[in-house]
Amino acid sequence: MPTKHTLSAISLGVILSLAGCDEAPSSKAAVVSQQQASAQSIALSEFFAQSYQEDLANSPIRQSYQGIKDDYGQWDDISDAATNEDIARLQSRLVKAKQFDRNDLSAQERLSLDIYILDIERQLANDAFRYHSYIMNQFWGAHTFVPSFLINIHRISEVSDADAYITRLNGVESFFDQLIGQLRLREENGIFPPKWSYDQMIQAARNVINGAPFVEGESDSTIWADFKKKVSNLELTDAEQNRLLDQARSALINKVQPAYEKLMSELTKQRLLSPQGDGVWRLPDGDKWYQNRLAWYTTTDLNAQQVHELGLYHVERIHNEMRNIMQTVNFDGSLSEFFEFMRNDPQFYYADNDEGREAYMRDAKAYIDAMEQKLPEYFGLIPKADMIIKRVESFREQSAGKAFYQSPSKDGSRPGIYYANLYDMSVMPSYQMEALAYHEGIPGHHMQRAITQELQGIPEFQKYASFTAFTEGWGLYTEELPKEMGFYKDPYSDFGRLAMELWRACRLVVDTGLHTKRWSREEAIAYLVKNTPNSEYDAVKAIERYIALPGQATAYMIGKLEIQKLRAKAEAELGDDFDVRGFHDEVLKDGPVPLNLLAQKIDHWIASH
Repeated sequence: MPTKHTLSAISLGVILSLAGCDEAPSSKAAVVSQQQASAQSIALSEFFAQSYQEDLANSPIRQSYQGIKDDYGQWDDISDAATNEDIARLQSRLVKAKQFDRNDLSAQERLSLDIYILDIERQLANDAFRYHSYIMNQFWGAHTFVPSFLINIHRISEVSDADAYITRLNGVESFFDQLIGQLRLREENGIFPPKWSYDQMIQAARNVINGAPFVEGESDSTIWADFKKKVSNLELTDAEQNRLLDQARSALINKVQPAYEKLMSELTKQRLLSPQGDGVWRLPDGDKWYQNRLAWYTTTDLNAQQVHELGLYHVERIHNEMRNIMQTVNFDGSLSEFFEFMRNDPQFYYADNDEGREAYMRDAKAYIDAMEQKLPEYFGLIPKADMIIKRVESFREQSAGKAFYQSPSKDGSRPGIYYANLYDMSVMPSYQMEALAYHEGIPGHHMQRAITQELQGIPEFQKYASFTAFTEGWGLYTEELPKEMGFYKDPYSDFGRLAMELWRACRLVVDTGLHTKRWSREEAIAYLVKNTPNSEYDAVKAIERYIALPGQATAYMIGKLEIQKLRAKAEAELGDDFDVRGFHDEVLKDGPVPLNLLAQKIDHWIASH
């Protein structure tokens, strides 16, 4: 990968001093100081670039996401030996990173260094709980990742790409052997997902190997259909096309199918060993693991009780705002009765057929198209990458979330994708469509992630750092932002916005309830059904997700509240000088950051006015 982005982070003052321009300091001491700063800047830039290239070289999957085909036929190494090498590499990098002289770096470079060091420290802290993470759960794992990756990420534009696809199919067996090895390491350490999740994992795995060529006479399996379609788009001789199809069919039957069957057998065995209960309190050192998860996802030092109480406060606040909507639409009844009305009235639901699904996708696109026209009034930074709306594929729609976003490829060959899960139209009400489109699409995740990929002047690693409170906090913030932009004109749609915010507030309550207060899955589901207008199906899928990903769900509301607090502070201190475009650009212009560094950024932005 070229390093032009990292090299362009060298400050203007450094460039001027190197060029000997009139702007350079006149005194000998100042010139020496500037040259030292230049050396530090160059060394830091090279250090970041080298680290990034090492990580990229060690991850064929990451390469493919970025449109790079260097190791196009390979999967990542997920063995413990590879993880040990990663940890040793991180420890060495941390020592080197702390040796840079911050006084000889620009403000931008100091921020990048802070992010780099913090990111490594977080990863090292996680390694103390290496086996606590569920390597698989009903929500995600290699069993569904493999087909999703091949279908959505592995492009075939020439014969060598098709050969690489086949090589990846053949590699599924060894990839899954490593996965099973990780499952067994967790078994040795007493770490298991809840019993009920195994049936869903096994079913999702079985779905992948349903259909031809695994079962002759049936319609094509998802992977087989994908490969055949991609190969048919190439201009090939019949002999070459037949060679590719024969080799892919052989790989599917002789490598992929046995790998999935072996994995399902392992899951069936472990299901019997999983202890009763749902939250991580049932695991060895589960309390310490959960605090680690809260720190990781929220980038704060909030404890579980504080998060729980924060959730209860905002649930009550949003309930009161919903009562105002009830008055606006002249609904006569209690809030719980209003929830029942919103759950069940046919006017809020699309038909559960092909026509209804097409109408949903068409209307969701219309919201995105209208939003795009308003963006320049609120943002200076606008992504160049396109975004499309796509249905979740059939093989994973039963286990996938109701909506999610996939970033565009860096080379522009693949757009950003807002996925809508239309498996069950009864859980995709029209009144939530607007907020959902803004969160997952524009101005939410597509704005944040596509802009980050396109940023100039920051190291590449910074564009791919993971700070969930920032990313999901931004998504939730941009659900509410359109209200001041003139959207949510329908009060029911505004109720949908509040319903989605309420959902995130309830997450604070149920996530901590499940993992520290020993709530059962059923108790947590009942809380959501009672306190939100969402369907019971929605509540079941959500609670199962929070169980599988402890702490992750708390990041949304905590991140949004911090962004709103920082904006309110900027508005109060700047008064008439406050520029919402400038504020949004300041939030986004350095990529994802932990919340404490975001606060520092906004403070500096305020001070610069």
